[in-house]
Formats: sequence, C-alpha cells, structure tokens
Amino acid sequence: MDLALLRTFVTVHRAGSFTRAAALLGLSQPAVTSQIRTLERQLGKPLFLRQARGVTPTTIGDELAHKAAPHLDALVEIAESGLDDDSSLRTLHLAGPPEFTAERALPALTELTGDDGQGFALRASFGTAEETLEGLAAGHHDLAISTARPRGALLTATPLCDEEHVLVAAPRWAERIGAEELRLKGAPALEDLPVVEVHESLPLISHYWASVFDSRPGASGTVIVPDLRAVLACATAGAGLAVLPRYLCAPALGRGTIVALYEPAVPPLRTYYLVVRTGTLAMPHVARAHEWLQRAAVAWD
Repeated sequence: MDLALLRTFVTVHRAGSFTRAAALLGLSQPAVTSQIRTLERQLGKPLFLRQARGVTPTTIGDELAHKAAPHLDALVEIAESGLDDDSSLRTLHLAGPPEFTAERALPALTELTGDDGQGFALRASFGTAEETLEGLAAGHHDLAISTARPRGALLTATPLCDEEHVLVAAPRWAERIGAEELRLKGAPALEDLPVVEVHESLPLISHYWASVFDSRPGASGTVIVPDLRAVLACATAGAGLAVLPRYLCAPALGRGTIVALYEPAVPPLRTYYLVVRTGTLAMPHVARAHEWLQRAAVAWD
C-alpha cells in the first residue's frame, strides 16, 4: 500500500475535510479526493461518508486510521530526527493570546532559541482563540496556546495551566464602595461603577459575575481596549473596575496602585491549553517547545 495514500488518508481523517486536508498537505482538493478514491478502490471499501460539511469516517476508516496513524507519526519522527543537526531548518511558529503569550510563553521559549545545537528560530503571532485554532488547523502555526479546547481529531490539546481572575480597581473606587457594603450587597454595590474590558460583550466581567455572584453584570463598558495590559493601565489610572488574571496584575496589587475589590473563597479560573495538530509532536522542535512550556507552567502555578 502506498504510504503517500495513507498519509493523505490519515490527514483527511484528522481534519474531517478534504479541503482542510489539502491545505495541510499542500495539495489541491481534487488531488486529495483522487488519492482517497484510489485507496478506497485498493481496499474495496469506502473509508469516508461525504457530508454537506466535510466527511465522516466509516467504521473501516476509523479502524484503518487507528492502525496506520501511529506508524506514520513514527516515520515522521524518524525523518525529523535526522535533521536535528541543522538548526537552521527549524522554525517554531507559535500563536496565542497576546498578553499570556508575551508575558509567559515567549520569555520561557526564548531560552530554546540559543546556539546549543538543539535550538530553533521562533515566530509568534497573536489572535483570539478562534483565530488561533483556525490558523493551527490550516497549518499556519506549529503550536498554539488557547483558552478554548478544540473538538475533533485534527487538533490535540493538553492542559497547560489555570489562570485566576481578580476583580480590581484603583484605590479610590474601593474607598467609595467600602468592603462591608460589597460584602453585604454583592454585585449590586458595583453596578454604578465604570467598567474597563477587552470587548463590548464584557467576557471577563460576565464570567466573574456568573461564577462569584451568580448573576449578570448590570453595567456596560466605559473603556473597551482589546489587550489586557491596556485594561490594567486604564484601571490603574482610575478608569473603572476590571477583571484581570492575577499573574498580570500581581505587581500592581503589590505596589498598591490597584486593589482587589473582592476575594471570593473560590476564585474564577480559566484554563489554558497547548494545542498541536495531531501527530506533529513527532517533530522534535515542536515536542521540545511543548515539553518546555509544560515545565515552565509548574512555576507559574
């Protein structure tokens, strides 16, 4: 059986789409379709059921993928390992949310860009979880950091770390509310305060309100900026209350330039995932970055 046909088959199985598989393989969609039909003729059985959107594997298709994929991944690992001596061939394309990637992931990974013979070049891009995962699935990135866990067989996600969210504001707002009033009234005590957020939908504020107060925020955004570091700067300047990850606002909390308005017994958390295309951890530079970030995350927690 032709290994090229098997490689195309496994890629389609993981992608769930001839179009997406073609993009990952660098082939035209008709070429992918032709290769799958050739393999189906050789086996004498259908491997996929064509749907309005993408394809669904048959039982035979699932069985073949289960048997073939590990061996194909192993061959990729052997091929990639043979290139380790030439680090110039290695470039890791990383994507993730701008704040977390800039503040945590990139400082950790730059330690792997040295000239120790095992290093690699690093290229980073920022985006939302949806944009990042779509880019990864399309082959634009090697490794993604996402707050959304992808579905399907194309992408494989590994939990990286949890991020604690803190309700913060400049000290003058805390003095205006009063800790006792907030303790007694909860969310209603905050409804007249201006809000700083990353989007008009108030994603962080809404998640905090639902988790801590079991309600929806009544306020609307006063300042909307699409970067948590800018949210922190605006909150510090007194623009209003904000919900921020503790790792990002901890230095400002320590200096007293902002204060935590409320400290719930169980703070809201958000999980970050390391995501790769299934099978690409066989590539040494991807596997090394993946493992390195997991090790670094132990200290972050």
